Amino acid sequence: MPEIHLFLLASALLTLAPGPDNLQVLARGIAEGRRAALAAACGFASGVLFHTALAVAGIALLIRSSPTLFAALKYAGAAYLAYLGVLALTRRETGPASRETAATLARIYRQSVLGNLLNPKVSLFFIAFLPQFIRPSEGRIGLQMLLLGLLFMTQTLVIFGTIGWFAGSIGAWLQNSAGAGRKLNLIAALVFFAIALRLALPE
Repeated sequence: MPEIHLFLLASALLTLAPGPDNLQVLARGIAEGRRAALAAACGFASGVLFHTALAVAGIALLIRSSPTLFAALKYAGAAYLAYLGVLALTRRETGPASRETAATLARIYRQSVLGNLLNPKVSLFFIAFLPQFIRPSEGRIGLQMLLLGLLFMTQTLVIFGTIGWFAGSIGAWLQNSAGAGRKLNLIAALVFFAIALRLALPE
């Protein structure tokens, strides 16, 4: 498969561009700690496989051809992000130990996967982006797209993990301030609400 370096460069630039997923990883890291951000990063990266599979199967085209289905998925995603914002507002546990239990990290991972799956724009992005790097003459188009999806997932995990790592460091420093935990939860909630509003608004 040709031009892998160009694919990785384009993928990295797109992943670094401010968007719902990396902003959520950033908010998680600052408000809930480094391991929470890494759990979110793993969740969003896992969602890439789902959207790649949809692109390979052509289901993303079906979503785009049905305005009702597309809108339903979009508003469901916005509602879920707003729900996460409410959870952030009502969260009382702010200590590192309470934030980073195995159960909590698993919950954050599941929330991130679900949030990614409920964004139909990601599926449409993959069905538009991946074919640009496909070589039809080599055959096995589906396999080529799947391999590109795996590469995209890997670089997403690396970049989101790096964002989460540094965001966790910032959050740990801010936690030393009096009342910082509540303020950080408020910031995280505002991020979730803003992303939900952006997703729900018309194009």
